[in-house]
Amino acid sequence: MGLVLAGGQSRRMGTDKGLLKYHGKPQREFLYEQLEPLCDRVFLSIRPEQRESLLPGLDYILDENRYKGPFNGLLSAHHAFPGAAWLVIACDLPLMDRSALAFLLARRDPEAMATAFATRASGLPEPLAAIWEPAGLREAEQYLASAESSCPRKYLLNTKTTLVFPEDDLWVANANEPGEYKSLRSKLNLP
Repeated sequence: MGLVLAGGQSRRMGTDKGLLKYHGKPQREFLYEQLEPLCDRVFLSIRPEQRESLLPGLDYILDENRYKGPFNGLLSAHHAFPGAAWLVIACDLPLMDRSALAFLLARRDPEAMATAFATRASGLPEPLAAIWEPAGLREAEQYLASAESSCPRKYLLNTKTTLVFPEDDLWVANANEPGEYKSLRSKLNLP
C-alpha cells in the first residue's frame, strides 16, 4: 500500500508542507497520484484537523498521536493494516515522482525490515522514502518502547535495511524551510 506522510506540523516551513505547490497542485495530492498506479491502495497520513482541507475521494488514515515525529504516521498506518507493506513518501520531497517511486519499488527486499533510498553523498537511509515491511514496523514499535530516540533513521541504521541509491540524489532532497523550498522550486524551473 502507499502512504503519503502529510500530518507533520511544518513548524520550520511556517505553513503546511503538504499544501505547497510544486506541480500545479498541493504536494500531498501530487504524491498521492504518483503512488496510485504503483499500489493497491493509497492513503494520506494526516492530523484530524487536516480532514477539512482534503479533496473528496482521497483515502486517509488519521494519526493516532501515540508516537513522536514520523513514526506517528507510519505506525498509525501499520495499526490500521498490520499485514501491509507500505511504500512511504514524505510530502516534503518535491522532486520525487512516479518513476523514482517505481525505481525504489523494483528494488524492494521483502526479507529486510525496510528498503530505503539513501543518497550517495551520505549513505544514510531515508526512512520517509522507503518501503516498510510489516515485520519492520512491528519491530520499530518494540524499539520505540525502550529507545531514547524516536528517529526512524536511527532505527533503520540498527536493523536490516536494504539501501537503494537513486539515479539522482535530488530525488530525496527535502524542503523543510523556506530557503529549501525556494531552492527546490528553482530546480523545477518555478518562480
